[in-house]
Amino acid sequence: MIGPQHLPLFLLYGLMLPVTGMVPVLPDFTAQRFPGLGQFASHLFMSINMIGALVGAPIAGLVSDRLGRRKALAVGALALNGLTLLGIAWGYANATQYGLLLALRLLEGFAHMSALSLLMALGADHAGKGGLGARMGAVGASISLGVATGAPLGGFVGGIDPLWVPLGGGVLSLALAVTGFIGLADSTQTRPRMDAGAIVATLRRRRQLLIPLAFSFADRLTVGFIVSTLSLYLGLVIGFDAQKIGLAMAAFLVPFSVLTYPAGHLSRHLDPLVMMVAGSVLYGVFLGVLGFLPGEWIVAAMAGGGVIAALMYAPSLVLAAQYGGEDCRASALAAFNMAGSLGFAAGPLLSSTLLALFGLFMARAYTPVFIVIGAIEIVLALAVLALVRSGRLGEQPAAS
Repeated sequence: MIGPQHLPLFLLYGLMLPVTGMVPVLPDFTAQRFPGLGQFASHLFMSINMIGALVGAPIAGLVSDRLGRRKALAVGALALNGLTLLGIAWGYANATQYGLLLALRLLEGFAHMSALSLLMALGADHAGKGGLGARMGAVGASISLGVATGAPLGGFVGGIDPLWVPLGGGVLSLALAVTGFIGLADSTQTRPRMDAGAIVATLRRRRQLLIPLAFSFADRLTVGFIVSTLSLYLGLVIGFDAQKIGLAMAAFLVPFSVLTYPAGHLSRHLDPLVMMVAGSVLYGVFLGVLGFLPGEWIVAAMAGGGVIAALMYAPSLVLAAQYGGEDCRASALAAFNMAGSLGFAAGPLLSSTLLALFGLFMARAYTPVFIVIGAIEIVLALAVLALVRSGRLGEQPAAS
């Protein structure tokens, strides 16, 4: 029996499965199902999910910190996530209007990010003797492992029938809601209850939060690029089918998920900011080089990128939870997820715009897009480092 302190980790893992499960079947739900869709409309299927998340994250965080409760809100968000996924499956099966599918994706993003922020806060609330660094490493590992499992699972299931991906995800999310209702428990530790205005004011005073937020935005922007433009690139240019796309995503996500937990432990002994900056620079180089590689090198390169990504993710989670404090932790993690959602939404939109722009005067339009996305990661990382060294964002404490 999974105890209340470990159940949030299990639920986070399950919550993430349908997210990347949709990536290998992106062409099936867009241009192949609705002929005539352009690059922008196809990319919007992934981005609009994160636009909904931008609304859900702050509402969930503020309400949770205001009430001092997380369980009931998390269970409700899980149930809504399941219902919207079932709606997407129905819309795909009946070839309904593309606009309705986008509306359901918007609502799904709202529910998904609300559940994610609340479960992350519950996970942090139950930090044990290992400290916040180890706990957030475990939270990050649960999330990334779910993402890593979802990609090949979505490729396998989608290779049989794309309909099964949102259908299975909807049933799973409803089952997670029932499990959470039975087994989740709010922390017994008393936290001060502030109104929404006081919570926002407190977070604004904690300027160090801008550090993990900036990294969250940059990292998730590249993830949005990977799950949309890279997925389309692998299918349309390299010639990968759904299963090979899932394999490439798994090659990136498996080492990422496996190494996130030890990276959380490592952040207790090394400067987490240095870990994030160094990882981000290497990660930007990886993205820039990826567009030049032949198809047979893609999987190996994606595995190397996953190793680098783990060095960035765990420290950013640790700092977000630490800077938020016990009084505003759910709101701080919601802000972290909001920044990530904004980056995820911007990634496909930016890369599709760049793709269309470069396509006007270049035969190989994808290659410079890879370079630009990688450069954004590097420039933002160095800019944050410069701001910290100048003292404008304050000093970051060591992870506990």
